[in-house]
Amino acid sequence: MHDTPLRELGWNAAFAQSFEDAAAAGDVPARVSAVHRNRVVVAGSFGERDAILASRFHDSESEDRPATGDWVALSISGDASTVRTVLPRQSAFIRRAAGEKAVAQVVAANVDRVFIVTALPGDLNERRLERYLAVAWESGALPVIVLTKTDLVENIGEWIATAHAAAPGVDVIAVSALTDAGIGALQPHLTPGNTIAFLGSSGVGKSTLLNHLAGGTLMRTGDVGDDGRGRHTTTHRELVRLPSGVLVIDTPGMRELQLWSAESGLEQTFDDITTLSEGCRFADCAHAGEPGCAVALAIESGQLDVERLASWRKLSREVARAELQRDALAAAAERSRVKSIHRLARTHHKRKYGE
Repeated sequence: MHDTPLRELGWNAAFAQSFEDAAAAGDVPARVSAVHRNRVVVAGSFGERDAILASRFHDSESEDRPATGDWVALSISGDASTVRTVLPRQSAFIRRAAGEKAVAQVVAANVDRVFIVTALPGDLNERRLERYLAVAWESGALPVIVLTKTDLVENIGEWIATAHAAAPGVDVIAVSALTDAGIGALQPHLTPGNTIAFLGSSGVGKSTLLNHLAGGTLMRTGDVGDDGRGRHTTTHRELVRLPSGVLVIDTPGMRELQLWSAESGLEQTFDDITTLSEGCRFADCAHAGEPGCAVALAIESGQLDVERLASWRKLSREVARAELQRDALAAAAERSRVKSIHRLARTHHKRKYGE
């Protein structure tokens, strides 16, 4: 991405407006292409360079830290570059970080499309697709399901129908990087200057597909095992620009995807249940045996799969728990802020009055 004009990196009028104060301070805009511990790789009109994070980011584990795809205000002094501010995001794919602590993790920022990549035959799982879709819709980006390795299966139409059952209204595209089958169907989503995040489990062929679209090797790929699954090689999230001008964020395979905030994403993912609910007798119907439940009637008639309703309930409970955790974190942060103010006030009082 040497000397790339900002617009070719995804810059637009909204980012330019939010950058006005930083520009007045002498900073320059840059886009984060990779994140490491307390440094990032950024790209801009100057080319590509390493940059350190301002100290206020060092101890932060929140979604405020720079993430791959973010636009930032960069202070440059000689060979040293420092990220001082993260510009407001236009979209963000956020999950709860792995581990016991309730912490949000931004997987990819300022994304236009999310390619949810799943390999045939063994990786296609309707319940997992629903989980990915909930977070993708919540992010503000448009989800697209990409079924890879179609050369390994027969009756591709049946696999596409299975994916559509979990993702009504979402574009499902079946491809093979080996035979080139279906690749052309991706073209409407490959707009120069737009950013696509590749997400999915390990070994589903994300990097192989990316290399195919690039017409060469951008990402290392692993050998394919006897089970048809590739060996995971992507180790960190990275923003790359294809020769076509499309920007892609390739991500390591996700072992788990815990929801953090996905209330509106759930409504879109389960739009069929949301629509059916409008016919229930009670506005607060939980679809758990209430009289006049339109969702129950849809299950009885075969219009709705009972497992899909169970998935909606499970993800809804997870979102509710995450909301409680976010509230608890916000309350703890506020208590910490008030304590800091009181400590500063006491220190000032002692210095002024000598007590």
